[in-house]
Amino acid sequence: MVTTFTTALVRLGHLVQQVFGDVGREQDLTPQQAQLLCLLVDGPVGMTELTRALHLEKSSLTGLVDRAERRGLVARTRDARDRRACLIELTPEGERVGALAHDGVAARLEALTGELPEVHRELLTSAIDGILTGYAGRTRPQPDRTPASPA
Repeated sequence: MVTTFTTALVRLGHLVQQVFGDVGREQDLTPQQAQLLCLLVDGPVGMTELTRALHLEKSSLTGLVDRAERRGLVARTRDARDRRACLIELTPEGERVGALAHDGVAARLEALTGELPEVHRELLTSAIDGILTGYAGRTRPQPDRTPASPA
């Protein structure tokens, strides 16, 4: 069977999801909870950014955050730039579990790619960065360019 580029990407996506699932189970987390905590390791993130990063509807993200909050892993805080919005941040327990999840995912992905020659790793990194940059450019909200209606 010949593997096409897109087939390889789909298979890689499934493998990464499996890694999140495996690491999540070790920390008593769902794969989505593991992803959420990994996204928050570097600091608080707004709900809008989380919906984009996790590809969830607002109501699904709210449920995910609610469950993590009940477990004492995250907390909602006011966004100083926009009082109507909140940021999601890790609690001390969330920092501990999030670091374990993040390090576990990183270690497993590193082990999966450790045998690749450095030149292939650099090429993959560049290609993935290009894909992500292109995707981010297409998914950012665009300013409303509708002409003003005549008064």
